[in-house]
Amino acid sequence: MISSLATRLKELRLLHNLSQKALGDKVGLSMQAINNIEREYRSTTAEKLIKLADYFNVSVDYLLGRTDDPKRY
Repeated sequence: MISSLATRLKELRLLHNLSQKALGDKVGLSMQAINNIEREYRSTTAEKLIKLADYFNVSVDYLLGRTDDPKRY
């Protein structure tokens, strides 16, 4: 699942024209933490995953690659 998270996070970040630092500032992570997630060096906590999903208005399942439907229910 980490590779799906890494891919989806980077795609969403670029789609929203955000730098890693800008995204990190918005969700309470450092630029290095965002970089590490996108490069598959680490995952993140459930709390931060929810913040990322909320920020991008997608489901956690979408971020994790469990569904290709980004809608939140």
